[in-house]
Amino acid sequence: MMTNPAPTGVAGLIEWLSGDECHDATDAAMLSELGRRLRALGLPIDRLSLHLRTLHPQILARTLAWTVGEPVEQRDRDNSIERLPFFAGNPIRRATEERSWLSLSTPEEIAGLEELDFFQGRNLAVAEVVPLLMGQGPASAVVFATRRPDGFGPDGRALLQRIVPALRGACEIRLLRLAEATLLDTYVGPITGRRILEGHIRRGDVETLEAALLLCDLRDFTVLSNRLPPEQMLDRLNLYFDQLVPPIAAAGGEVLKFMGDAVLAFFHLEAGPAASCAAAFDAARQALASIHSASQAGTPLSAGVALHHGKVAYGNIGSGGRLDFTVIGRDVNLVSRIQTACATTGQPLLMSPRFAALLDRPGSRSIGPHPLKGFAEPLELFGWEAE
Repeated sequence: MMTNPAPTGVAGLIEWLSGDECHDATDAAMLSELGRRLRALGLPIDRLSLHLRTLHPQILARTLAWTVGEPVEQRDRDNSIERLPFFAGNPIRRATEERSWLSLSTPEEIAGLEELDFFQGRNLAVAEVVPLLMGQGPASAVVFATRRPDGFGPDGRALLQRIVPALRGACEIRLLRLAEATLLDTYVGPITGRRILEGHIRRGDVETLEAALLLCDLRDFTVLSNRLPPEQMLDRLNLYFDQLVPPIAAAGGEVLKFMGDAVLAFFHLEAGPAASCAAAFDAARQALASIHSASQAGTPLSAGVALHHGKVAYGNIGSGGRLDFTVIGRDVNLVSRIQTACATTGQPLLMSPRFAALLDRPGSRSIGPHPLKGFAEPLELFGWEAE
């Protein structure tokens, strides 16, 4: 049985851009293979770069650059690049904002391109800056550059015009995957995001797990909200979250909720309950130290942290097509009541008996039994003696 031969030339490149091999390749591998194939077609590519706009709260774009015989360079550009003097007139920005193809062939035009680090010292003579238009959102771009003074010529430009639609499609799929993961990480956290992508999206799709729970609350939030203008209150809240969230993430925890000024996080480490409690405790101590430092630097902040280990139902609740991925259960209620006791006792950190026993570190001390709303019996709580 005969099989059709694989397309060659430009048709083969277009088919590759649309096929499984390109789809499954990393960004760097795709760019490297694209550069190799373009040169095999006779195009004098000396620098090939992709500038992919991202949907990310901190990162403006992912940029990659290829040159024959060199590894692909890749950087994520944070939003601060927009404040750099050269950025306003950069040809890549012009092409994406004007949504039009730019041909750069004069020394002055190339100098504008070379202000971006990927093109410095490359002795380029001609560059084609091509926007990759994906709906109505921000455009991405590809740059084809050469050292040859005569550039790519009419045939070379025609070749590029033929492949750009397929390249745009390949990049759009990558950006959609990146945006999908980024948005889930941003709004629900990486652990929960993975579960959603794995298909756990139906109401009632819930599992029971044991986890260390951390609940932190900003003290005097209502008083501050009534006294400060909304803009100042938001700035203070963001400063507070900046001290709290990074230690949680660094210790392997997942922030589940921002509830006004409160943060609920859980730690479910593979090493087991003791390791989960140790991670939650270290995160709490680091966060409280950072909050104290921020307060000492001039922005009054004070918080209380409750720690508990128990069973939770982790999954989807809600109504119809509007769901929330969260944790619920008696132990979630308990950590909430322990956090309330931080304010009534003046303690910045309180632990349940189970958490203190699993932590098993010198320094924890009982502050006696305390009544907790909704629980029949008072609960012995544990504080921490500062070292």
